[in-house]
Amino acid sequence: MRINSTFIIALRALRRNILRSSLTALGIIIGVGAVIAMVSIGNGAKNQVESQIASLGQNVIIVFPGSSQSGGARGGWGSRSSLTPEDAQAIEREVPGVVAVSPEMRDRAQVQANGLNWNTQIQGEGPAYPDIRMWGIAEGAMFTEQDVRSYAKVAVIGQTVAKQLFPDSDALGQSLRIRDIPFKIVGVLASKGFNFFGQDQDDTVIIPYSSHLRRVSRRDNLNSILVQAVSAEAIPMIQESMTDLLQQRRQGREPDFTVRNQIEIAEAATQTSRTMTSLLGAIAGVSLIVGGIGIMNIMLVSVTERTREIGIRMAVGAHGSEIMLQFLIEAVLLSALGGSLGIALGIGASEIMSRLNGWPTLISTEAAVIAFVTSAAVGVFFGYYPARKAARLDPIDALRYE
Repeated sequence: MRINSTFIIALRALRRNILRSSLTALGIIIGVGAVIAMVSIGNGAKNQVESQIASLGQNVIIVFPGSSQSGGARGGWGSRSSLTPEDAQAIEREVPGVVAVSPEMRDRAQVQANGLNWNTQIQGEGPAYPDIRMWGIAEGAMFTEQDVRSYAKVAVIGQTVAKQLFPDSDALGQSLRIRDIPFKIVGVLASKGFNFFGQDQDDTVIIPYSSHLRRVSRRDNLNSILVQAVSAEAIPMIQESMTDLLQQRRQGREPDFTVRNQIEIAEAATQTSRTMTSLLGAIAGVSLIVGGIGIMNIMLVSVTERTREIGIRMAVGAHGSEIMLQFLIEAVLLSALGGSLGIALGIGASEIMSRLNGWPTLISTEAAVIAFVTSAAVGVFFGYYPARKAARLDPIDALRYE
Protein backbone atom coordinates (compact mmCIF):
# COMPACT_ATOMS: atom_id res chain seq x y z
CA MET A 1 0.00 0.00 0.00
CA ARG A 2 2.88 2.38 0.83
CA ILE A 3 4.39 1.78 -2.61
CA ASN A 4 1.10 2.72 -4.28
CA SER A 5 0.87 5.88 -2.20
CA THR A 6 4.46 6.79 -3.03
CA PHE A 7 3.78 6.26 -6.74
CA ILE A 8 0.68 8.53 -6.59
CA ILE A 9 2.65 11.25 -4.77
CA ALA A 10 5.39 11.06 -7.41
CA LEU A 11 2.81 11.46 -10.20
CA ARG A 12 1.25 14.46 -8.47
CA ALA A 13 4.65 16.08 -8.08
CA LEU A 14 5.33 15.72 -11.81
CA ARG A 15 1.89 17.08 -12.72
CA ARG A 16 2.40 20.16 -10.55
CA ASN A 17 5.27 21.22 -12.84
CA ILE A 18 4.03 19.85 -16.16
CA LEU A 19 6.07 22.27 -18.31
CA ARG A 20 9.29 21.57 -16.45
CA SER A 21 8.64 17.83 -16.54
CA SER A 22 8.02 18.00 -20.29
CA LEU A 23 11.22 19.95 -20.95
CA THR A 24 13.18 17.54 -18.75
CA ALA A 25 11.85 14.55 -20.70
CA LEU A 26 12.67 16.32 -23.99
CA GLY A 27 16.33 15.34 -23.75
CA ILE A 28 15.40 11.67 -23.44
CA ILE A 29 12.82 11.99 -26.24
CA ILE A 30 15.40 13.45 -28.63
CA GLY A 31 18.04 10.93 -27.55
CA VAL A 32 15.86 7.85 -28.02
CA GLY A 33 14.37 9.27 -31.23
CA ALA A 34 17.84 9.87 -32.66
CA VAL A 35 18.97 6.34 -31.75
CA ILE A 36 15.91 4.74 -33.37
CA ALA A 37 16.16 6.87 -36.53
CA MET A 38 19.91 6.39 -37.00
CA VAL A 39 19.83 2.65 -36.34
CA SER A 40 16.84 2.29 -38.70
CA ILE A 41 18.73 4.04 -41.50
CA GLY A 42 21.85 1.94 -40.84
CA ASN A 43 19.85 -1.30 -40.74
CA GLY A 44 18.02 -0.32 -43.91
CA ALA A 45 21.29 0.22 -45.75
CA LYS A 46 22.67 -3.08 -44.43
CA ASN A 47 19.51 -4.93 -45.42
CA GLN A 48 19.66 -3.45 -48.92
CA VAL A 49 23.26 -4.60 -49.34
CA GLU A 50 22.39 -8.10 -48.10
CA SER A 51 19.45 -8.27 -50.53
CA GLN A 52 21.72 -7.27 -53.38
CA ILE A 53 24.28 -9.89 -52.35
CA ALA A 54 21.48 -12.46 -52.29
CA SER A 55 20.67 -11.48 -55.89
CA LEU A 56 24.05 -12.93 -56.89
CA GLY A 57 22.50 -16.33 -56.37
CA GLN A 58 22.39 -19.04 -53.72
CA ASN A 59 25.50 -20.78 -52.35
CA VAL A 60 27.75 -19.08 -54.88
CA ILE A 61 31.55 -19.42 -55.08
CA ILE A 62 33.53 -17.23 -57.49
CA VAL A 63 37.01 -17.90 -58.82
CA PHE A 64 38.91 -14.74 -59.81
CA PRO A 65 42.21 -14.46 -61.68
CA GLY A 66 45.33 -13.63 -59.68
CA SER A 67 47.60 -10.60 -59.91
CA SER A 68 50.08 -9.83 -62.66
CA GLN A 69 53.54 -8.34 -62.27
CA SER A 70 55.54 -6.49 -64.90
CA GLY A 71 58.97 -5.49 -63.64
CA GLY A 72 58.32 -3.85 -60.29
CA ALA A 73 54.68 -3.02 -61.06
CA ARG A 74 52.09 -5.33 -59.48
CA GLY A 75 48.67 -5.24 -61.09
CA GLY A 76 46.57 -6.47 -58.16
CA TRP A 77 43.94 -9.23 -58.01
CA GLY A 78 42.11 -9.80 -61.29
CA SER A 79 44.81 -8.28 -63.47
CA ARG A 80 46.22 -11.63 -64.54
CA SER A 81 44.24 -13.57 -67.13
CA SER A 82 44.94 -17.12 -66.03
CA LEU A 83 41.60 -18.95 -65.88
CA THR A 84 40.57 -21.16 -68.78
CA PRO A 85 37.36 -22.93 -69.85
CA GLU A 86 39.19 -26.18 -69.06
CA ASP A 87 39.53 -25.04 -65.42
CA ALA A 88 35.76 -24.56 -65.25
CA GLN A 89 35.11 -27.95 -66.83
CA ALA A 90 37.49 -29.64 -64.38
CA ILE A 91 35.71 -28.04 -61.40
CA GLU A 92 32.32 -29.23 -62.65
CA ARG A 93 33.65 -32.72 -63.39
CA GLU A 94 35.92 -33.41 -60.41
CA VAL A 95 34.79 -31.39 -57.37
CA PRO A 96 32.08 -33.15 -55.29
CA GLY A 97 29.13 -31.02 -54.25
CA VAL A 98 29.26 -28.66 -57.23
CA VAL A 99 25.75 -28.20 -58.67
CA ALA A 100 26.49 -25.91 -61.61
CA VAL A 101 29.35 -23.95 -63.19
CA SER A 102 29.35 -20.96 -65.52
CA PRO A 103 32.63 -19.70 -67.06
CA GLU A 104 32.40 -15.91 -67.30
CA MET A 105 33.54 -13.22 -69.72
CA ARG A 106 32.74 -9.52 -69.35
CA ASP A 107 33.20 -6.66 -71.76
CA ARG A 108 31.42 -3.49 -72.88
CA ALA A 109 30.46 -2.76 -76.45
CA GLN A 110 28.09 -0.78 -78.61
CA VAL A 111 25.23 -2.93 -79.86
CA GLN A 112 22.91 -2.09 -82.75
CA ALA A 113 19.41 -3.32 -83.56
CA ASN A 114 16.18 -1.99 -84.99
CA GLY A 115 17.93 1.17 -86.23
CA LEU A 116 19.03 2.00 -82.66
CA ASN A 117 22.25 1.51 -80.69
CA TRP A 118 23.16 1.16 -77.03
CA ASN A 119 26.36 0.74 -75.05
CA THR A 120 25.97 -2.20 -72.70
CA GLN A 121 27.77 -5.00 -70.91
CA ILE A 122 28.45 -8.10 -72.98
CA GLN A 123 28.64 -11.20 -70.77
CA GLY A 124 29.89 -14.59 -71.87
CA GLU A 125 28.27 -17.27 -69.71
CA GLY A 126 27.35 -20.94 -69.57
CA PRO A 127 23.78 -22.29 -69.87
CA ALA A 128 23.55 -22.70 -66.07
CA TYR A 129 24.04 -18.96 -65.43
CA PRO A 130 20.33 -18.07 -64.80
CA ASP A 131 19.97 -21.01 -62.41
CA ILE A 132 23.07 -20.02 -60.44
CA ARG A 133 21.97 -16.38 -60.26
CA MET A 134 18.33 -17.35 -59.62
CA TRP A 135 17.40 -15.15 -62.57
CA GLY A 136 14.18 -15.97 -64.37
CA ILE A 137 13.61 -15.84 -68.12
CA ALA A 138 10.64 -13.61 -68.99
CA GLU A 139 10.46 -14.62 -72.67
CA GLY A 140 12.06 -17.39 -74.69
CA ALA A 141 14.75 -19.58 -73.12
CA MET A 142 18.42 -19.70 -72.23
CA PHE A 143 20.85 -20.94 -74.87
CA THR A 144 21.98 -24.56 -74.60
CA GLU A 145 25.19 -26.51 -74.12
CA GLN A 146 25.09 -27.29 -77.83
CA ASP A 147 25.13 -23.53 -78.53
CA VAL A 148 28.27 -23.26 -76.40
CA ARG A 149 30.00 -26.11 -78.22
CA SER A 150 29.11 -24.72 -81.66
CA TYR A 151 30.06 -21.09 -80.83
CA ALA A 152 26.49 -20.14 -81.73
CA LYS A 153 25.58 -16.53 -82.40
CA VAL A 154 22.68 -16.40 -79.96
CA ALA A 155 21.95 -13.98 -77.12
CA VAL A 156 19.75 -13.48 -74.07
CA ILE A 157 19.19 -9.81 -73.22
CA GLY A 158 18.16 -7.88 -70.11
CA GLN A 159 15.07 -5.72 -69.77
CA THR A 160 16.98 -2.44 -70.11
CA VAL A 161 18.54 -3.47 -73.42
CA ALA A 162 15.16 -4.72 -74.67
CA LYS A 163 13.51 -1.37 -73.85
CA GLN A 164 16.32 0.67 -75.41
CA LEU A 165 16.62 -1.28 -78.67
CA PHE A 166 13.06 -2.53 -79.10
CA PRO A 167 10.82 0.11 -77.47
CA ASP A 168 7.82 -0.61 -79.69
CA SER A 169 8.28 -4.25 -80.62
CA ASP A 170 9.02 -7.68 -79.20
CA ALA A 171 12.76 -8.38 -78.96
CA LEU A 172 12.42 -12.16 -79.02
CA GLY A 173 13.53 -13.68 -82.33
CA GLN A 174 15.12 -10.47 -83.60
CA SER A 175 18.83 -9.86 -84.16
CA LEU A 176 21.32 -7.43 -82.68
CA ARG A 177 24.87 -6.76 -83.77
CA ILE A 178 27.84 -6.91 -81.42
CA ARG A 179 30.94 -5.50 -83.11
CA ASP A 180 29.23 -6.05 -86.48
CA ILE A 181 28.51 -9.70 -85.66
CA PRO A 182 24.77 -10.58 -85.75
CA PHE A 183 23.36 -12.47 -82.75
CA LYS A 184 19.83 -13.85 -82.64
CA ILE A 185 17.87 -13.04 -79.47
CA VAL A 186 16.55 -16.32 -78.03
CA GLY A 187 15.51 -15.04 -74.59
CA VAL A 188 14.71 -11.96 -72.50
CA LEU A 189 15.60 -12.01 -68.81
CA ALA A 190 13.20 -11.00 -66.05
CA SER A 191 13.90 -7.64 -64.39
CA LYS A 192 16.51 -7.79 -61.60
CA GLY A 193 17.19 -4.12 -60.81
CA PHE A 194 20.37 -2.52 -59.48
CA ASN A 195 23.09 -4.32 -57.54
CA PHE A 196 24.90 -3.01 -54.43
CA PHE A 197 27.51 -1.33 -56.64
CA GLY A 198 24.75 0.79 -58.19
CA GLN A 199 24.95 -1.02 -61.55
CA ASP A 200 21.85 -1.84 -63.56
CA GLN A 201 21.83 -5.64 -63.76
CA ASP A 202 19.22 -5.54 -66.53
CA ASP A 203 21.58 -3.59 -68.79
CA THR A 204 23.30 -6.66 -70.22
CA VAL A 205 23.57 -8.98 -73.22
CA ILE A 206 24.48 -12.59 -72.41
CA ILE A 207 26.01 -14.82 -75.08
CA PRO A 208 27.74 -18.24 -74.86
CA TYR A 209 31.16 -17.81 -73.27
CA SER A 210 32.74 -19.73 -76.17
CA SER A 211 31.28 -17.24 -78.65
CA HIS A 212 32.54 -14.38 -76.51
CA LEU A 213 36.06 -15.83 -76.43
CA ARG A 214 36.26 -16.64 -80.16
CA ARG A 215 34.05 -14.01 -81.83
CA VAL A 216 33.83 -10.93 -79.55
CA SER A 217 36.86 -10.57 -77.27
CA ARG A 218 39.12 -12.99 -79.16
CA ARG A 219 40.95 -14.03 -76.02
CA ASP A 220 41.88 -17.38 -74.51
CA ASN A 221 41.23 -16.72 -70.82
CA LEU A 222 38.16 -16.15 -68.67
CA ASN A 223 37.39 -13.20 -66.39
CA SER A 224 36.03 -15.48 -63.65
CA ILE A 225 34.27 -18.77 -62.94
CA LEU A 226 30.87 -18.84 -61.21
CA VAL A 227 30.18 -21.98 -59.16
CA GLN A 228 27.08 -23.07 -57.26
CA ALA A 229 27.51 -25.33 -54.24
CA VAL A 230 24.97 -27.94 -53.18
CA SER A 231 24.43 -26.20 -49.80
CA ALA A 232 25.76 -23.38 -47.64
CA GLU A 233 27.28 -25.92 -45.24
CA ALA A 234 29.27 -27.52 -48.05
CA ILE A 235 30.81 -24.24 -49.28
CA PRO A 236 34.04 -24.37 -47.18
CA MET A 237 34.78 -27.96 -48.25
CA ILE A 238 34.00 -27.26 -51.91
CA GLN A 239 36.05 -24.06 -51.84
CA GLU A 240 39.05 -25.95 -50.46
CA SER A 241 38.65 -28.74 -53.04
CA MET A 242 38.44 -26.19 -55.86
CA THR A 243 41.59 -24.46 -54.66
CA ASP A 244 43.48 -27.78 -54.48
CA LEU A 245 42.28 -28.82 -57.94
CA LEU A 246 43.23 -25.53 -59.61
CA GLN A 247 46.63 -25.59 -57.94
CA GLN A 248 47.23 -29.16 -59.14
CA ARG A 249 46.35 -28.08 -62.68
CA ARG A 250 49.08 -25.43 -62.42
CA GLN A 251 51.62 -28.13 -61.52
CA GLY A 252 53.05 -26.42 -58.47
CA ARG A 253 53.36 -22.93 -59.95
CA GLU A 254 52.67 -19.86 -57.82
CA PRO A 255 48.87 -19.50 -57.28
CA ASP A 256 47.46 -17.22 -59.98
CA PHE A 257 43.84 -17.22 -58.81
CA THR A 258 41.74 -16.49 -55.74
CA VAL A 259 38.53 -18.16 -54.59
CA ARG A 260 35.83 -16.23 -52.74
CA ASN A 261 32.42 -17.37 -51.58
CA GLN A 262 29.19 -15.45 -51.25
CA ILE A 263 29.45 -15.25 -47.46
CA GLU A 264 32.87 -13.58 -47.66
CA ILE A 265 31.60 -11.12 -50.26
CA ALA A 266 28.58 -10.31 -48.09
CA GLU A 267 30.77 -9.82 -45.02
CA ALA A 268 33.02 -7.40 -46.87
CA ALA A 269 30.08 -5.51 -48.38
CA THR A 270 28.15 -5.16 -45.10
CA GLN A 271 31.16 -4.29 -42.93
CA THR A 272 30.91 -0.61 -43.85
CA SER A 273 27.17 -0.56 -43.16
CA ARG A 274 27.69 -2.19 -39.75
CA THR A 275 30.42 0.30 -38.88
CA MET A 276 28.23 3.25 -39.89
CA THR A 277 25.25 1.86 -37.96
CA SER A 278 27.38 1.51 -34.82
CA LEU A 279 28.85 4.99 -35.27
CA LEU A 280 25.46 6.62 -35.82
CA GLY A 281 23.98 4.75 -32.86
CA ALA A 282 26.89 5.80 -30.62
CA ILE A 283 26.57 9.45 -31.63
CA ALA A 284 22.82 9.39 -31.04
CA GLY A 285 23.42 7.62 -27.71
CA VAL A 286 25.28 10.71 -26.47
CA SER A 287 21.91 12.49 -26.51
CA LEU A 288 20.63 9.93 -24.00
CA ILE A 289 23.46 10.77 -21.63
CA VAL A 290 22.77 14.49 -22.05
CA GLY A 291 19.11 13.82 -21.33
CA GLY A 292 20.06 11.87 -18.21
CA ILE A 293 22.19 14.74 -16.97
CA GLY A 294 19.19 17.03 -17.51
CA ILE A 295 17.06 14.71 -15.35
CA MET A 296 19.66 14.74 -12.58
CA ASN A 297 19.86 18.53 -12.70
CA ILE A 298 16.09 19.02 -12.48
CA MET A 299 15.73 16.41 -9.75
CA LEU A 300 18.40 18.14 -7.66
CA VAL A 301 16.52 21.42 -8.10
CA SER A 302 13.30 19.64 -7.17
CA VAL A 303 14.86 18.26 -3.98
CA THR A 304 15.97 21.75 -2.98
CA GLU A 305 12.55 23.27 -3.73
CA ARG A 306 10.70 20.55 -1.83
CA THR A 307 12.96 20.34 1.19
CA ARG A 308 10.20 21.56 3.52
CA GLU A 309 7.72 19.06 2.00
CA ILE A 310 10.22 16.26 2.59
CA GLY A 311 10.65 17.36 6.20
CA ILE A 312 6.89 17.31 6.80
CA ARG A 313 6.57 13.82 5.29
CA MET A 314 9.37 12.54 7.47
CA ALA A 315 7.84 14.19 10.53
CA VAL A 316 4.55 12.34 10.03
CA GLY A 317 6.26 8.95 9.71
CA ALA A 318 7.65 8.59 6.16
CA HIS A 319 10.86 6.56 6.02
CA GLY A 320 13.97 7.64 4.14
CA SER A 321 13.54 4.66 1.78
CA GLU A 322 10.05 5.93 0.82
CA ILE A 323 11.38 9.42 0.12
CA MET A 324 14.16 7.90 -1.99
CA LEU A 325 11.68 5.67 -3.85
CA GLN A 326 9.45 8.68 -4.59
CA PHE A 327 12.23 10.61 -6.29
CA LEU A 328 13.47 7.51 -8.12
CA ILE A 329 9.94 6.90 -9.42
CA GLU A 330 9.76 10.50 -10.64
CA ALA A 331 13.06 10.15 -12.47
CA VAL A 332 12.13 6.79 -14.01
CA LEU A 333 8.70 8.05 -15.06
CA LEU A 334 10.28 11.03 -16.80
CA SER A 335 12.80 8.90 -18.63
CA ALA A 336 10.34 6.08 -19.48
CA LEU A 337 7.79 8.57 -20.80
CA GLY A 338 10.55 10.24 -22.78
CA GLY A 339 11.65 6.84 -24.08
CA SER A 340 8.13 5.97 -25.28
CA LEU A 341 7.67 9.30 -27.04
CA GLY A 342 11.23 9.04 -28.40
CA ILE A 343 10.47 5.66 -30.01
CA ALA A 344 7.43 7.18 -31.74
CA LEU A 345 9.53 10.18 -32.82
CA GLY A 346 12.32 7.94 -34.14
CA ILE A 347 9.93 5.76 -36.15
CA GLY A 348 8.21 8.84 -37.58
CA ALA A 349 11.53 10.52 -38.42
CA SER A 350 12.89 7.42 -40.18
CA GLU A 351 9.70 7.10 -42.24
CA ILE A 352 9.85 10.77 -43.24
CA MET A 353 13.52 10.52 -44.25
CA SER A 354 12.76 7.37 -46.23
CA ARG A 355 9.99 9.09 -48.19
CA LEU A 356 11.78 12.41 -48.72
CA ASN A 357 15.23 11.06 -49.62
CA GLY A 358 14.42 7.55 -50.80
CA TRP A 359 16.70 6.03 -48.15
CA PRO A 360 15.93 2.43 -47.19
CA THR A 361 15.00 2.14 -43.51
CA LEU A 362 14.35 -0.90 -41.36
CA ILE A 363 12.72 -0.38 -37.96
CA SER A 364 14.42 -2.65 -35.45
CA THR A 365 12.17 -3.93 -32.66
CA GLU A 366 15.28 -4.95 -30.76
CA ALA A 367 16.72 -1.42 -31.02
CA ALA A 368 13.41 0.07 -29.82
CA VAL A 369 13.27 -2.23 -26.78
CA ILE A 370 16.94 -1.59 -25.94
CA ALA A 371 16.44 2.19 -26.30
CA PHE A 372 13.40 2.10 -23.99
CA VAL A 373 15.14 -0.03 -21.36
CA THR A 374 18.22 2.19 -21.61
CA SER A 375 16.12 5.32 -21.11
CA ALA A 376 14.58 3.81 -17.95
CA ALA A 377 18.06 2.80 -16.76
CA VAL A 378 19.25 6.36 -17.38
CA GLY A 379 16.43 7.55 -15.11
CA VAL A 380 17.54 5.18 -12.35
CA PHE A 381 21.23 6.04 -12.76
CA PHE A 382 20.87 9.80 -12.86
CA GLY A 383 17.93 9.90 -10.45
CA TYR A 384 19.70 7.90 -7.74
CA TYR A 385 21.91 10.70 -6.39
CA PRO A 386 19.08 13.29 -6.02
CA ALA A 387 16.84 10.61 -4.47
CA ARG A 388 19.59 9.61 -2.05
CA LYS A 389 20.18 13.23 -1.14
CA ALA A 390 16.46 13.70 -0.43
CA ALA A 391 16.33 10.53 1.70
CA ARG A 392 19.28 11.66 3.86
CA LEU A 393 17.85 15.08 4.74
CA ASP A 394 17.53 15.75 8.45
CA PRO A 395 13.79 16.21 9.24
CA ILE A 396 14.41 19.12 11.68
CA ASP A 397 16.66 20.97 9.23
CA ALA A 398 14.17 20.28 6.45
CA LEU A 399 11.28 21.76 8.48
CA ARG A 400 13.34 24.89 9.21
CA TYR A 401 14.23 25.32 5.54
CA GLU A 402 12.87 28.51 3.91
